Amino acid sequence: MRIVLVGPPGAGKGTQAAYLAKNLDIPHISTGDLFRANISQGTALGLEAQSYMKAGQLVPDSVTIGMAKDRMEQPDAANGFLLDGFPRNVAQAEALDEILKAGHVQLDAVLDLEVPEDEVVKRIAGRRICRNDSAHVFHVTYNAPKTEGVCDVCGGELYQRDDDSEETVRRRLEVYHTETEPIIDYYRSQNLVETISALGKVDEVTAKAMTALKK
Repeated sequence: MRIVLVGPPGAGKGTQAAYLAKNLDIPHISTGDLFRANISQGTALGLEAQSYMKAGQLVPDSVTIGMAKDRMEQPDAANGFLLDGFPRNVAQAEALDEILKAGHVQLDAVLDLEVPEDEVVKRIAGRRICRNDSAHVFHVTYNAPKTEGVCDVCGGELYQRDDDSEETVRRRLEVYHTETEPIIDYYRSQNLVETISALGKVDEVTAKAMTALKK
């Protein structure tokens, strides 16, 4: 299967992508991983992306599209893939259509993870990270530490990242609504969209996603 995963920040896309890709036996292709891999390997696209990033500029669509195209042409993606974070706007969606058309394949589904905006803010703004080890993550509501502000694992100080502040989260949501959400209508016109609620336990959401994809 060839799937695009869409949803606002805090919808759990990364978590669901990993589970779905494993269940479907297809590679999980995330924009973040694409950038890290190309930059660490020193590819032409990676170096170009890095130059924009160092200058504090947005990486052009053409660079992101090129990275995604190269990754989708790898042998392990011959029978399908799950795209997470790409396409991010309609221009990228149109480019993806052209890439697939050239390869004589097409998307099977666009899975839209739906989460109320207030829940997104609650999920992200409630995160607390350990200063000693960023892998130690807590949440003031869903996974509260035994002692407020103290990591259960190592006793380090817990803090809220600047990116996780409510103000920043709401700005990220505005960007999502403006730039990314329009691709849902774009794909809906192709009868590809399956919308599911991303509320509930991880395995419950995965089950709903698998049921939707079976359609």
